[in-house]
Amino acid sequence: MLELLQLKLVSGALFAPRVPLGTLLFQALQELQHEFGRYEEALCQNNVKELDLLFHKSPETVRYGVSENLYGYEAIQAFRGARAPPGQREILRSALTTYGSDLGVTHIEFQRDGSRRVGRQTQTWLRSLVGRTLESAVSGVDRV
Repeated sequence: MLELLQLKLVSGALFAPRVPLGTLLFQALQELQHEFGRYEEALCQNNVKELDLLFHKSPETVRYGVSENLYGYEAIQAFRGARAPPGQREILRSALTTYGSDLGVTHIEFQRDGSRRVGRQTQTWLRSLVGRTLESAVSGVDRV
């Protein structure tokens, strides 16, 4: 049976459930946190070129949004190129988790500036020879 080492960062607090905190695992969490920060900055600034770099260039990459289901890197790239800037958002709660050194998952609750609606986002990140990239993303917001 494969045992995955897990490390979690929940809204700034570090948790290492039943696992010794190894250097490699901590570096993987820092790397995930850095790439997630790049994504947030690019998203809020509508930096399409940077967003394109962060998604895995594969027909298997998936992005489910508020009103769209996108399958494959090219569909995600086309959507980003045509989308109006989403604007700033505040992250209300976050949980970033690494499973070993190559797989990471991010979960956030957020609120857009000027909105009462709360949104949720989940992302799956994979580290490969080209770096850490988004393999899938799911976003949604509450109905008001």
